[in-house]
Amino acid sequence: MSNSIHPTAIISGDVHLGTGNTIGPYALLTGPLTVGDDNWIGAGVILGAPPEVRSFAHPRVATDGWGEGIVMGNNNVIREYAQIHHGWHRQTTIHDDTFIMNQAYIAHDCNIGTGVTLASSVLLAGTVTLGEGVNIGLTASVHQRVTIGAAAMVGMGSVVRHDIPPLAKSFGNPARIRGANTIGMERRGLSEAAIEAARDAYSQENPGAGWSVLAEIEELASFFTEWAKLP
Repeated sequence: MSNSIHPTAIISGDVHLGTGNTIGPYALLTGPLTVGDDNWIGAGVILGAPPEVRSFAHPRVATDGWGEGIVMGNNNVIREYAQIHHGWHRQTTIHDDTFIMNQAYIAHDCNIGTGVTLASSVLLAGTVTLGEGVNIGLTASVHQRVTIGAAAMVGMGSVVRHDIPPLAKSFGNPARIRGANTIGMERRGLSEAAIEAARDAYSQENPGAGWSVLAEIEELASFFTEWAKLP
């Protein structure tokens, strides 16, 4: 299947496209950029601005460096006017099946796991890592170098300044763990016993320490093993 590229879209530099991609009006794709298959890229999306770093030598001519680039997988939806920047020290990576809503911002060196959802106007600072299935609510902001574990939920308007473990529900300014993401766990088909354990662990007086208990539960252990491996 060929790609559907609107005639007003601009594709510049070292860009590699798979097949079945839809690229909307006035989208700007700048290399180094690799895009997989069956992605939907909306109007005005920017994929590949240079790293937004004060000390970065911003390109003046086509032969200047544009950073470490972006690698995007398959079946992603990137809605209108979202911006994803090239890597600075590592590639910015978007895995598969993400849903990135309008005007979201993903800075340099971010690593966005499979199945992530970013609501409208979410802001991710540089070197943020999101595990598989993370869901971040409307207008939330995530501080640089923060890691959010798989299946965690961040509420709308939150300001995330510290790492969030898998399966947790977090919101506020600053965001704090406020319980388990029980709805997300139900959707994954996890057992009621596992859900109840997460509910108990993240409702303790010190909920940030609750994850260590969950890591010992066989059904949930893989979430925490993968969290430890996140870059």
